[in-house]
Amino acid sequence: MTQAAFFVLTALADQPRHGYGILREVEELSGGAVQMRVGTLYGVLDRLTADALIVLDREEVQQGRLRRYYRLTDEGTAALTAEAERLAAGASAAKKRIAEGRRTPASAPGATGKPATRPGLAGGLA
Repeated sequence: MTQAAFFVLTALADQPRHGYGILREVEELSGGAVQMRVGTLYGVLDRLTADALIVLDREEVQQGRLRRYYRLTDEGTAALTAEAERLAAGASAAKKRIAEGRRTPASAPGATGKPATRPGLAGGLA
């Protein structure tokens, strides 16, 4: 799932929204890191609709302009939940590795204080 799709689904998780509302919500949810253009948004909405992750909730005319409101489907909620769990697991693994990498070389498991040997060009030890 793309970052844009993830944030669009997240923006729709609590209530239906129209295009401009989705754009604002995505920017807020991402702390400003994701600022989608209108063309990108509607491409994502088309893909998510084709994948049955979102559906058109309703259309309203406001100030002479048509607003289309989209909402998550049950499949969209399941996909968002799975992606959030996948991202959380990845972030947890990264944090664990970062913490392990901050150990001093002498305190790392198996550290002997000697330089590591590596295979040479012919596959032997250098």
